[in-house]
Amino acid sequence: MRPSLHLLAPGFFRRSLDEFKRLSNIALKQEGLRTPTKPYVLLDFSDQTSLESCKTLSDADIGGFSRVSLEHISATATTPPHARFSGNISIELPSNRPQVHRTGYAAWRSIDRGFTLFGKSLWDIDPYTYLALRFRSDGRKYLVNVQTDSIVPTDLHQHRLYAQRPGEWETVLINWNEFVRTNHGAVVEPQSEMLRQKVRTVGIGLIDRVPGDFELGISRVWATNGLTDTDLAESRRLRPTDWQLQDMEKQSAERENGLR
Repeated sequence: MRPSLHLLAPGFFRRSLDEFKRLSNIALKQEGLRTPTKPYVLLDFSDQTSLESCKTLSDADIGGFSRVSLEHISATATTPPHARFSGNISIELPSNRPQVHRTGYAAWRSIDRGFTLFGKSLWDIDPYTYLALRFRSDGRKYLVNVQTDSIVPTDLHQHRLYAQRPGEWETVLINWNEFVRTNHGAVVEPQSEMLRQKVRTVGIGLIDRVPGDFELGISRVWATNGLTDTDLAESRRLRPTDWQLQDMEKQSAERENGLR
């Protein structure tokens, strides 16, 4: 029996090597016997190639008119390298598709990670308590979506992405136990525990159905048991200084008064 060509692709061996390194590291450090202290990075948008592992979705896939893009933005003095999830939400219905009754959504997610020598490549986040995200929101209603390798492939585990400081970079921790299982946007009853040993994809969606532009920056997504000193230092470094906040408030006031 010969392996199929897609299993012999360079990506297959790279994924297998990465998985071997990860499993070896767990065994050598005996992480399975104690709580991990280092974060487990799921997505890191530090360079352009990171976008290759993600895809966008919107109602345009069914004939709607919402627009969505996911593009890489380089770092600046006050902004980390990140992916910019942006576009425009439209609730207009396609006239040539009478079966479509609802539009007005956009999303992005990681793609399936393929196979390795050890089987299907999935994230095992069971040793971790939280999902962490480093992001900058415009204040709209975004949902974090987690898909597992369950028997119902259309199930999603969802949680609201709450922004404490819209317009600023911030880090949020979401307890894995607080995600709600849904299917096609409806809450599934009875609820079942997330298959935390078999996470397939992670992503973010906008479903508030409010027409207009949107923009969300996302720098990193990782599993963790708490914020590290590095995370806290990054938060302090990227948070605007007092004079920057005053300048932004002044510019906002001037725009409202029609001076610009």
